[in-house]
Amino acid sequence: MSNLRVSGKPVKEVIETEIGKIRLVAGDGEVLLGLSGGVDSSVCAALISKAVGKRLTCVLVDHGLMRKNEAEQVKEAFRDFDLNLICVNAEERFLTRLDGVTDPESKRKIVGEEFVRVFEETSAELFPDADKSGTARQVFLAQGTIYPDIIESDGVKSHHNVGGLPEKVNFKAIIEPLREFYKDEVRQIGKALGLPDYLVHRQPFPGPGLAVRCVGAITKQRLDLLREADAIFTQEIENSGINAQISQFFAALTDMRAVGVRDGKRTYGYAVVLRAVETEDYMNAAVAMLPWNVLEKASARITAEVDGISRVMYDITSKPPGTIELE
Repeated sequence: MSNLRVSGKPVKEVIETEIGKIRLVAGDGEVLLGLSGGVDSSVCAALISKAVGKRLTCVLVDHGLMRKNEAEQVKEAFRDFDLNLICVNAEERFLTRLDGVTDPESKRKIVGEEFVRVFEETSAELFPDADKSGTARQVFLAQGTIYPDIIESDGVKSHHNVGGLPEKVNFKAIIEPLREFYKDEVRQIGKALGLPDYLVHRQPFPGPGLAVRCVGAITKQRLDLLREADAIFTQEIENSGINAQISQFFAALTDMRAVGVRDGKRTYGYAVVLRAVETEDYMNAAVAMLPWNVLEKASARITAEVDGISRVMYDITSKPPGTIELE
């Protein structure tokens, strides 16, 4: 821990400063944190827990836009931590709101707004005596926003981890203790806080989840196709032993359909895009030069095992000009 530095300062000093800021804002209030299991929200949970202890409640919203088996994986990952963690099943309400929506910005805003509404309802259930005017117990909303999320939101187009918050939020304030740090710095803070490597180096996952990896209309059927393809790609990356060398990798489902052949018969299924990048700060990213045999095996398995996908492509666009996420 003593050798780690963040923004030129010893990481211990940075952590103590952020804990002080959180305590100053939160006072003796309650804090609700949206926990996705990704590195940002995990580190945010550890940091806020140090500041307010049991007055932190982590809320895992299963909105139907998570990766395969992810809700159970997140609950298992935090089972040994001394955290208040509750899981809210909200798949139906999210997919209903997203029905027929194809515009990426609209998707982000719908998911962001619905997230806040779920947190507001959860807060009302947990703390019925809370008073946002300050005369009784106050409740704060926390999220793991980091610096690249902020600077990539220009007021017109929102970043996938920032956009979507409605103008009226029924919380005393929003706490974002990581908003001044880059991803590599967030990982250093997490390591210094004692988080295990499997959480510190967990694959980044956007706030709106698979909503920004499913191009076009969002349906449970299309999300299930994407989940299966993504799980296969992840498995092949991990089986090859190169996952630690890649900053981020995932599958995305396009709205393009193509003719294929399965069991000697013509099929008509969706095209999937595989994405893998290498980056230090997530502001710029280079395409990961994956071994051909890894791509070939992933493609063969996806088209053979996922009924409804007939074509697999590899995205070789750097950032910039592209973004890491497809939408």
